[in-house]
Amino acid sequence: MDDIININNESRIKNVYEKIINRQRVSNEDALYLYEYDNLFLLGYLANIVKERLNGRNVYYNKNIHVEPTNNCVYNCKFCSYSARISGKSWILSEEKILANVLKYKNSGITEVHITGGVYRLFDLNFYCNLFAKIKQEMPDLHIKALSAVEIKYLADIHNVNFDTCIKQLKNAGLNSIPGGGAEIFDESIREVICGDKANAKEWLDIHRAVHLNGLYSNATMLYGHLESYANRVGHLEKLRLLQDETNGFKSFIPLKFKNKNNALNSIVEATNIEDLKNYAVSRIYLDNFSHVKAYWPMIGIDMTMNSLYFGVDDIDGTIDNTTKIYEMAGVSDRQGLTEIELINYIKREGFVAVERDSNYNILKIN
Repeated sequence: MDDIININNESRIKNVYEKIINRQRVSNEDALYLYEYDNLFLLGYLANIVKERLNGRNVYYNKNIHVEPTNNCVYNCKFCSYSARISGKSWILSEEKILANVLKYKNSGITEVHITGGVYRLFDLNFYCNLFAKIKQEMPDLHIKALSAVEIKYLADIHNVNFDTCIKQLKNAGLNSIPGGGAEIFDESIREVICGDKANAKEWLDIHRAVHLNGLYSNATMLYGHLESYANRVGHLEKLRLLQDETNGFKSFIPLKFKNKNNALNSIVEATNIEDLKNYAVSRIYLDNFSHVKAYWPMIGIDMTMNSLYFGVDDIDGTIDNTTKIYEMAGVSDRQGLTEIELINYIKREGFVAVERDSNYNILKIN
């Protein structure tokens, strides 16, 4: 590999390589250079140095389900294909229906329920606290990952409480962690165009900081492939890296690919597979303080997810069991659930070690 990066006109990539080998942090300028670099193979090689240093040959998955209480939403994000306003299809699940959807998995071996959906005016703090408490009463060991920062901002606002108070109430009711949704892209000029009426970048970061300071973990995301530039992506990653330096509260980073079906941004051509892999690689290299980078397989498909394992990805999410509609409504044709055996076989077929984890990345089983 040294021969590949010793070419005279490759001195910049050699400098980045040496930083990675010597465990030195790459700069914003380095990250921008990597985004513009055209040797995809070499980017994958560099990303996998970081990945294997952190996780070896392990590829993580969990046994999980999603619950999407409603697709009715007070916001009007231009990239959304999910909301009732856009899709023309509406649902609002009662507390009883949500509980029934969760409790049917009581003896199935799932370890996590992911609860998030539209921001609905009648789903207030009392609704979610009661829901979480009832889930915990029946399934005390089930990890509740729920409510994006956007949802928490709305709950805090309608109850006129600060973020810390809101999070404490949710935690006391049974909340264990929050997902990374709603980050989109942090550049405010782009946010104003694509999601200007919901939580801004500072509020998203402040909520995740408050979550971490309350002893809970969260994930981080970035929506890419729409109106943003490479510089916007680097700026987004920088804010995540800085907050992780401060709190060490993020468990994983999940790039989310913009899908152009059935939404107001449908004239934008989706990012190519090459761009997807490049984005995983640069994210893995830059976010040196994140232990895990996840490819969300229902979003990019299981085949592309397997490709991403060679570009810095070490986690592929979980079984899901066809319990999410978000990407199906955005035009993804892959089925939205895989069995544990299927996930294990996909991972092992690529020569990696399939590792079942819990929501905090404690190892439950090595296959």
